[in-house]
Amino acid sequence: MRHRKGGRKLGRTSAHRKAMLRNMVTSLLDVERIETTDAKAKEVRRLAERMITLGKRGNLHARRQALSVIRSRGVTAKVFDELATRFKDRPGGYTRIMKLGNRTGDAAPVSIIELVDRVSAD
Repeated sequence: MRHRKGGRKLGRTSAHRKAMLRNMVTSLLDVERIETTDAKAKEVRRLAERMITLGKRGNLHARRQALSVIRSRGVTAKVFDELATRFKDRPGGYTRIMKLGNRTGDAAPVSIIELVDRVSAD
């Protein structure tokens, strides 16, 4: 039984999965919008929302916890300065996942994950 064993394995070893999710969270928080498969987007959403919540706490311990996941000091500074103030009145739900359809090569379901009040540059 795998009761209370949360998270998707995504067909990877635990080290590969952890590294991939850390990279994706860093990219999402940096550019505020990435395109990926549905399953990966749902896992990235969990980590990204935790990082923004840590940014809203704003103390040194929260910053060190965020640095253990986010791979860039610049992105961490952005989370604690810019994103924390942008989302200070929102009690969660900082990201949205929009489904795009299936990828051409392998028919994998693809979606876009982005921050909710992202300033549209497209």
